[in-house]
Amino acid sequence: MNHNILVVDDEKGILDQLSGILQDEGYNTLTAQTGEKSLELIQEDGIDLVMLDVKLPDIDGIEILRKIKDNQSDIPVIMISGNATIGLAVEATKLGAYDFIEKPFSPIEKIDRMLLTIKQAIERQQLEQENKRFKNREQRKYMMVGESKSAKQLYEQISKAAPSKGRVLITGENGTGKELVARAIHQLSNRASAKFVELNCAAIPQELIESELFGHEKGSFTGAGTRQIGKFEQANGGTLFLDEIGDMSLTAQSKVLRAIEEGEIQRIGGTRTLKVDVRIISATNKVLEKEIEKGNFRQDLFYRLNVIPITVPPLRDRKDDIPILVEHFVEQFCDENGKPLKKISPDAISVLKDYNWPGNIRELRNIVERLIIMVDSDTIKGSHVLLAINIDQSQSSNTKALLSLKDMMDEYEKKIIIAELEANDGNVSQTARNLNIDRANLYRKLRSYDILKSDEQIE
Repeated sequence: MNHNILVVDDEKGILDQLSGILQDEGYNTLTAQTGEKSLELIQEDGIDLVMLDVKLPDIDGIEILRKIKDNQSDIPVIMISGNATIGLAVEATKLGAYDFIEKPFSPIEKIDRMLLTIKQAIERQQLEQENKRFKNREQRKYMMVGESKSAKQLYEQISKAAPSKGRVLITGENGTGKELVARAIHQLSNRASAKFVELNCAAIPQELIESELFGHEKGSFTGAGTRQIGKFEQANGGTLFLDEIGDMSLTAQSKVLRAIEEGEIQRIGGTRTLKVDVRIISATNKVLEKEIEKGNFRQDLFYRLNVIPITVPPLRDRKDDIPILVEHFVEQFCDENGKPLKKISPDAISVLKDYNWPGNIRELRNIVERLIIMVDSDTIKGSHVLLAINIDQSQSSNTKALLSLKDMMDEYEKKIIIAELEANDGNVSQTARNLNIDRANLYRKLRSYDILKSDEQIE
């Protein structure tokens, strides 16, 4: 992947000289002659390094450095000046500058040293990003990702619940990650070496759920051609996770209650009682107290399950976690799809944080996966995110017929091309470069999607 370097200097000659040197080394360069323009470019584009002049016509270079470090602390900044002082260099270093280089950029030995410094700065940034990605390895292993106040409170509840023997009831909206919480509790408990067995109570027909839970003997009912071991037996010594327990029938609830109270089960059609040592973790998106009032859920079972209540907050209440969640999913889906690691621009993060996320983390995960697959450029921008969210909303609408996967991908690609073309004032060459596809291929797509008529040419 070519690295993007932003050169900021009020002298056009310096900009041209540095851009030429850097481009000869294979870097992509952007230039700005004012501090305000440099901050705009940093917000809009995936910048890997900034070369920043100390003296600018509008904003002092040191102040620009301070703003960069406040908002984008992982971007290395190399200060440049024609009148450097030790005091200025020390101040810049304290604020987080990677190095301080004096103008002019000659002789050749000085240019070589500058290029080596740039190479080392980018390599260090990449190493720091790798270290950051893995600093919460245990949390990330079980996808418990987040650093917000809400996330930390959730981790604290998990850490208290895990070593105990108490049953846990996890509540929260669909897509918030209730199963991940259950898995984290299991992995941090003294049962971690034993099995974690799950059953989605809403996904199993009610006439079969008892067989799933307790198993059955061969011939115990029509279709029971072989003996089946139930989830309670499978989880013996470990953890049984009953997801969507609010959808379980009253009959099955009574049998689960008995299994909890007596610590034993009996297979359907069996005569032998089996002792089981199982820790039960349950989850639901329903308010079970209301289900009790409606007569849909047993109060005595509720009390048995709700020893340790944990509520998982919706994503809209933990938006500070969106950047780290996005980073996690970007890594995951780039790896799964064999793609180079993509960058997420600050304006893309802003769009993601502005959205309300009715589908919570599950929806965010789906959006990021779509972006990784569909966006060809190495940086995902706000316009890409807006289109992905709009498609997600349109596909969930009951008034719109479901499209095939290919149709969805084509529709999304078309919108991305139109947005990029508009952003470049119809310039096909620049659009092709931004989308990382060749010009002829882009023309084919323009005609294929009826963006461009067969006899029409645009630049």
